[in-house]
Amino acid sequence: MFIEQPPWFFRALYPQAIFRMSPDEKAVYLTFDDGPIPEVTPWVLDLLAEHNIKATFFMVGDNVRRYPEIFRMVVDRGHRIGNHTFNHIRGFEYSADDYLTNTDRANQEMKTDLFRPPHGHMGFRQYHTLKQHYKIIMWDLVTRDYSKKLRPEQVLANVKRYVRNGSIITFHDSLKSWNNGNLQYALPRSIEYLQEQGYEFKVLPTQEVYQAAPTLCRE
Repeated sequence: MFIEQPPWFFRALYPQAIFRMSPDEKAVYLTFDDGPIPEVTPWVLDLLAEHNIKATFFMVGDNVRRYPEIFRMVVDRGHRIGNHTFNHIRGFEYSADDYLTNTDRANQEMKTDLFRPPHGHMGFRQYHTLKQHYKIIMWDLVTRDYSKKLRPEQVLANVKRYVRNGSIITFHDSLKSWNNGNLQYALPRSIEYLQEQGYEFKVLPTQEVYQAAPTLCRE
């Protein structure tokens, strides 16, 4: 559960990050990490289009550089984008200066006001600096679709077990999620389940909206 739905003490490490949207609204927010890549991202986009869903894609800058046509496809279809560093690096393994430089390099490729740290962690200086320039988006439910230890049915079960009002749900448009079969099994079935439960799909708003809405839920 610590990974799928982070507890209060983990959320408290980054008090100005957003882990969950309003608990008073029966809505969820789909997000996708680690793309864009030609093998997976177009499939995700087509599935979202079938259901008229907009999502947020937290992109690796080097992937944007390598696949600009896929990046443009995401933008042209009306989805939000977020910075996920240039090389998908772990905050605790890099100095603040190197981490921030890597993040800046990614933003040169995509120009966004949203940031999500790979693996969900940052050092204090990294966090303190980044929150001045981005709205930092974490998650309320990570499906673990990337895991080789989970079967596709277990990924779907994570969604069913942990989803709640305002959940920011994280999938991955990555080869890890694709090659183990988890994404193509769990994503369409998760969408159908959430629709059956009456959830509305919403896209993360701009940074200005967060600044004007201090009641957004972080627990």
